[in-house]
Amino acid sequence: MAARRRRAWKMNAFAWLLLLPSLIFLLVFTLYPVAGALKLSLFQADLGTPQPSFIGLDNYKSMAEDSVFWKVVNNNIWFAIGTVPTSILLSLLMAMFANKVMRARGLVRTAFFYPTVVPMIAIGNIWLFIYTPEYGMVSRFLETFGIKGPNWLGTPDLVMWAMIIMIVWKEAGYFMLFYLAGLQNISEELYESARVDGVPAWRVFWRITFPLLMPTTLFVSIIALTNSFKLVDHLWIMTKGGPENASNLLLFYIYETAFSFWDQGMASALTTVMIILLLVLAAIQFFGFDRRIHYR
Repeated sequence: MAARRRRAWKMNAFAWLLLLPSLIFLLVFTLYPVAGALKLSLFQADLGTPQPSFIGLDNYKSMAEDSVFWKVVNNNIWFAIGTVPTSILLSLLMAMFANKVMRARGLVRTAFFYPTVVPMIAIGNIWLFIYTPEYGMVSRFLETFGIKGPNWLGTPDLVMWAMIIMIVWKEAGYFMLFYLAGLQNISEELYESARVDGVPAWRVFWRITFPLLMPTTLFVSIIALTNSFKLVDHLWIMTKGGPENASNLLLFYIYETAFSFWDQGMASALTTVMIILLLVLAAIQFFGFDRRIHYR
């Protein structure tokens, strides 16, 4: 019994030693900054206070009374609703097509994945030209039908839709890789049995493919949700959060608060709220999907 315990202790110690480098990086670059932001959120730290002064929850009270903050949160929620399900659905369709196509398979997969490798700053400049009124590709296309294209990035009711379309185009190829790997891990014997039994294609997808892809869907949905809150580089190039904060997102608002208004305390409070919001949403996704996941 003692020898078995020593052997188990050695195995556990070896496992923790293998995890130690990752745990150090997690502590230094994630947990420590989060703790620092949480602490600083309780202080007034702006240009008017050379030394941070403790103010308790006043930053959070001011945040709750800030109409711009609530508008930005609302924008981010709708941005996530627009990008996450659409990106997942499109990436799944792309993966199924790329998995079945016989000719030029490598070219098809490269074409689908290519937008992912282009830097977001470059993507922002490309789509800025596409959305340019009168001269952009979208406006030129509409002119062939006698339709005058609107100012996509200058109209509050249209700018968020323009951002959603761009991000879906950018992200779908990346998520396709995960679904493609998941499809290739599904045993072909299951599909052969379904064909022998004469099961319709839609029922094969619903009863075999989709349930076995649920672990991939859980992973992709969490990554997509996280990306919907952190992909803001394009805003700096395209809209600066305008017009009238119609395209402003939470992370960009945090950046403006910290480095344009130099209010480090409020920026830390905003960061804390964003972290809590992401943790809650990720937990809802994880525990909601977990009941429907078939682990193999």
